[in-house]
Amino acid sequence: MGLSTDGQALDPRTAPEFQTAARSVLNDAQLRKNVRHATTVIQNKRAKVVGELPDWQELREAGGALREHTMKFLDAYLEQFEANCTRAGGVVHWARDAAEAREIVVRLAKESIGDAPSEVIKIKSMTTEEIGLNAALQEAGITPYETDLAELIIQLGKDQPSHIVVPALHKNRAQIREIFQREMHLPHLGETPQDLADAARSFLREKFLRVPTAVSGANFLVAETGGVCIVESEGNGRMCLTLPRTLITIAGIDKVVPRFADLEVLLQVLPRSATGERMNPYNSIWTGVHPGDGPEQFHVVLMDNGRTDVLADEHGRETLHCIRCGACQNACPVYRQTGGHAYGSVYAGPIGAILTPQLQKMEHAESLPYASSLCGACYEVCPVKINIPEVLVHLRSRVVERKTAGLRVLTNAEALAMKTAGSLFRSERRFRAAQRLARMGQGVLARKDGSGEKWISWLPGLLGGWTQVRDLHALPDETFRQWWEEREKSKKHAGGAA
Repeated sequence: MGLSTDGQALDPRTAPEFQTAARSVLNDAQLRKNVRHATTVIQNKRAKVVGELPDWQELREAGGALREHTMKFLDAYLEQFEANCTRAGGVVHWARDAAEAREIVVRLAKESIGDAPSEVIKIKSMTTEEIGLNAALQEAGITPYETDLAELIIQLGKDQPSHIVVPALHKNRAQIREIFQREMHLPHLGETPQDLADAARSFLREKFLRVPTAVSGANFLVAETGGVCIVESEGNGRMCLTLPRTLITIAGIDKVVPRFADLEVLLQVLPRSATGERMNPYNSIWTGVHPGDGPEQFHVVLMDNGRTDVLADEHGRETLHCIRCGACQNACPVYRQTGGHAYGSVYAGPIGAILTPQLQKMEHAESLPYASSLCGACYEVCPVKINIPEVLVHLRSRVVERKTAGLRVLTNAEALAMKTAGSLFRSERRFRAAQRLARMGQGVLARKDGSGEKWISWLPGLLGGWTQVRDLHALPDETFRQWWEEREKSKKHAGGAA
């Protein structure tokens, strides 16, 4: 769950199917240009810093093995984290779902605020976006202030995130300037990056110094110490960790790692994959409370919200290995065309296409597993080697099972088409007959271009989905198999003549 364009909680049940939403986004040329530019820049930076490491593939293997081990013994490591966090002075809360997590955070915020103005400052967190925390705080009369620059742009623009790491990636500088001019009442704001950064800094600095309660997410929870790790690039997180009297951290149960030493691997692969940096400018790790240093009260809300169900799926559980780097989004040709809004969820791109349906038990996101060409680019860049294409195929099979459950005959058009194709491919005779029929049928559809090549720009019925956004090459007059057979006959004939 995230925020809709009017700033309210986004209900995934009302989100359109990916194909419908993507069709609308494809008409926004500026958004597509912004997304392509930003993802290309990040990919180029990533390639450079990854290429510096001779053991990059070994690091990926180590990261994947670490996450797999953690998920195997997740219950034990969560209990260890709770014990060590409590021993250090923190208070651990458990939330079964989004509603319970929102209730806990709102209650803790109210208790912390007391007679002070009803406000909290927030560190960038996809988990709080997932549960629609900002809308819940506002309903309770508490004003949340995002302190991450990109999240601040999203909040002031009453927009929703488009990317895991760079939420405002779909906005360019001119659009950001318009938002700041309007929402910060700065009609004469300059247009340089420095002008925009200075405006955000002035806007937020007053909040840092005044608001006594902060809410954060977590990149990692360290079971061995009971500590929480957050990595960031701007320093706003450090301000939220040190100045407020109360800090409330909300994290999915999948964020735990066994040992402090495990961060040695993860803090190498995460920044390189996420932002193309060798290391994050700010790496903050805190454990419990300490007199005179940092918050006086520290709470951690450990949230399930469907993760246990994902863990129970033998084929889908590797989704929980994700460390939220966003590299799969930058590499995905589908995401690079549509951006994140078409996915109807705070988790977009390839990881969103497998995470959102599982968290929602496939009820409201059945179109997302099909938001992929299965090209494998996401797997190639994943720093912990999540095989996203395999999980996508697994989820597609579950979609088909749901649609055909209880039926004696397959009625799903796509499933029927796949069965027909399978029957054709199993028989050379049937396959050749299908080719002949297709060449005959395309006669009224194929058109020649300037070079004489034949293209099909329209297909009828269900097949029209292929030609809505692409032209297809017409079938050649002669197949490769036919060409080869004629070639062999010619060689034999020439040999006999000699």
